[in-house]
Parts: sequence; structure tokens; C-alpha cells
Amino acid sequence: MVNETNDANFKEDTADGVSVVDFWAPWCGPCKMQSPVIEDLSEDPEVADKIKFFKMNVDDNPNTSREFGIMSIPTIMVLKDGKVIDQIVGFHSKDQLKKLLSAYTA
Repeated sequence: MVNETNDANFKEDTADGVSVVDFWAPWCGPCKMQSPVIEDLSEDPEVADKIKFFKMNVDDNPNTSREFGIMSIPTIMVLKDGKVIDQIVGFHSKDQLKKLLSAYTA
């Protein structure tokens, strides 16, 4: 399951464990393609119990986006205990994301 996060809750939501945050906007075509992939991945038994998944609308939450220098979307950020450990930009398939996340689910 992918939960919405926002400027007010971001630090609390990502403070513990491994979190994936999908930075997106409703007008972004590649974001619309990425969203169902993230949703599907969040329900995958190999990662669902080990990683928390969030979405953040960059238009509605400019402070967090600015803090992390999000200039292109979709941007997928991986955090561990609130610290950024990985980041990728653009559309990625489920297999590509699983491979990226495998380092953090072992």
C-alpha cells in the first residue's frame, strides 16, 4: 500500500526503517505511468513487509521537494531512518525498482 505524505508529516513518516517516496505531480505523464508500478511493488510480498511506500505531490508540498532538490519528476527516493540512501529519476519498471531495492531488503 502506498500512503500519501506531505511537508508536515514527511520526516515522521520516513524516520524509521526503509522508505520509498515517489515525488510526482498530477500533470506529469511519466508520473502517471510510474504510480501503478509503485502501487504494485508496495504489494509485492518480497518487499511489502520490509519497506514503507509513500507518494508526495510536489505541487502541494514544495518545501520537502525544495529541501531535497527535486528538479525532475518522477523522482523516487529511498531513505533509511530518515536519511537518503538512493535516488532515481524518470520512469522505472517494477523489475528495475526491485533490483534497486534488493540491496535494502536483504
